[in-house]
Amino acid sequence: MKKVMFGLAVLLVAGTGCSKENANNSADYGSGSSSGVSGVSTLKVTEDQEDFIANTSFDRTITITFNAGGTASVSGDANGIVSVSGNHVSVDNTGTTEKVRYELSGSATDGSFKVYSNNKQAFVLNGLSLTNPNGAAINNQGKKRCFVVVSGTNTLADGSSYTATPSDEDEKAAFFSEGQLIFSGDGSLTVSAKGKSGIVSDDYIHLVASPTLNVTSTAGHAVRGKDAVIVSDGVLEATASAAMKKGVASDSLVLFNGGATTIKVSGGTAYDDEDAEYKSSAGVKADQLFIMNAGTLSVTNSGIGGKGISGDGPAYFQGGTVSVKVTGTNYGSSGSGGMGRGGWGGSGSSDSSDNSKSAKGIKFDGDIYVSGGSISATSSNHEGIESKGKILIGGGTVYAQSSDDAINSAKMMAITGGQVCAYSTGNDGLDANGNLYIEGGVVYAIGSGGAEVAIDANTEGGYKLYVNGGTLFAVGGVENGASLSQACYQASSWNKNTWYALTVGNETNCFKTPSNGGTGLVVSGASQPSLYADVSPSGGTSVFGGMGMMGGSASGGTSVSLSAYSGGNGMGGGMGPGGNPGGRPGGW
Repeated sequence: MKKVMFGLAVLLVAGTGCSKENANNSADYGSGSSSGVSGVSTLKVTEDQEDFIANTSFDRTITITFNAGGTASVSGDANGIVSVSGNHVSVDNTGTTEKVRYELSGSATDGSFKVYSNNKQAFVLNGLSLTNPNGAAINNQGKKRCFVVVSGTNTLADGSSYTATPSDEDEKAAFFSEGQLIFSGDGSLTVSAKGKSGIVSDDYIHLVASPTLNVTSTAGHAVRGKDAVIVSDGVLEATASAAMKKGVASDSLVLFNGGATTIKVSGGTAYDDEDAEYKSSAGVKADQLFIMNAGTLSVTNSGIGGKGISGDGPAYFQGGTVSVKVTGTNYGSSGSGGMGRGGWGGSGSSDSSDNSKSAKGIKFDGDIYVSGGSISATSSNHEGIESKGKILIGGGTVYAQSSDDAINSAKMMAITGGQVCAYSTGNDGLDANGNLYIEGGVVYAIGSGGAEVAIDANTEGGYKLYVNGGTLFAVGGVENGASLSQACYQASSWNKNTWYALTVGNETNCFKTPSNGGTGLVVSGASQPSLYADVSPSGGTSVFGGMGMMGGSASGGTSVSLSAYSGGNGMGGGMGPGGNPGGRPGGW
């Protein structure tokens, strides 16, 4: 990493003091009835002011106009750094120290713009339409900041093969840059790539001020910044359809700090000869760090084995609105993990063979921290949200729906605040393979029934579910043997497709039950709650895909009797249908 996270100051401003988890695994956070989470970790991000073009002075402006019927024209080139061959324009500014502003306009169906420079520079795209049938439309070989000012309507396109690339140079996209690309302006840029990726920087890409970028690639990634992709403002629409490719990708950081981003991916899974492994597509892939701080992010992926948002490191959801929908099937002989869903390892916490790739909504190898914002993640065939580490939720609104575990962590999970709905139609709602703590917030969990419960901890590994606080509404019961330091209550009965009002103290929250779900309804609150069925909610805030109404009031309905609940009673770790033991991590 360079420049303190690529021109950003990234500070850990609130630590997460996790006590040790229970222990058959002493390396995992040891034992204790409390998670020890005093506040979910957050990252404060400060942008580098040098990324704003107003803070750079330019020495010269060179105007280049492409001419579809002839030769590109050039003005302002006092140093003779521009060469023209038809509509193929090359610039060599390595011999001066001048910061040059290039204004590009006109159109050409067989043209290109290529720059060599040791200095900062700006490309002003003002009504430019440029296609290079043999490679990149724009190729920046300079390694300093390149400001891209988008004005008016602009289009770039490459060819299906790159035949003119020098052997000692990179040319990875229809718009390629060795250095940083910083986009601004109030115009639009459409990039259509069929030979390689759409927009690539071997440094970082940053949208700082209101441009509209529409980037499509049928051969590579839509947008890739090796060191980072940062969206602070503007509109980004990214579409990728090739196998293994990503809508937005970085070897390090992906940060959404504002703007509106829409990503559509349809490519499946394939074998990568270079890395000698199977890879799947993803809407967003951040190899080291993912941060959702503000703005909107919408991701759809229909590819086989594809992911919505994924990364090899941690993820921080701190604000903004995230919507993820994954509809692809799993790839490989055992894409559901282990023996497949319903077998050992059915939680899907890992793929079982080298050629298995599971279609998941949000999946990170590192920890997932949620402190604010809104997240909706649905996956048709595997987990909605999964971490190979721990999941800590202290704020925001989280909705996950899946036919497998809705929310799954390989280690501990703690909910200390926020609003969380985990809805599984074929497995557990919340599933932790370490301790699972509910200590605050509002939690609505739905398990599919039988051995698959609403809230499941890894009792076989010596771990446990702790309910220490918060408001709980659990369809399908909770793990047998749970530690319920906050009193829980079992409803005398419950009905499907019905609105329920749960009142704890002076607060009323409403929940609509699903059309399926396991046996039993368990509720809990800071004081003994009251429960009414078949109510009409009003006011409040609609959450959880319309299945919840936070605050407000409810009218009508009938009172549901509640009895003290201590766990078990045929749910969770008790005996499932046919005498099979329940409560296995992820189910049998």
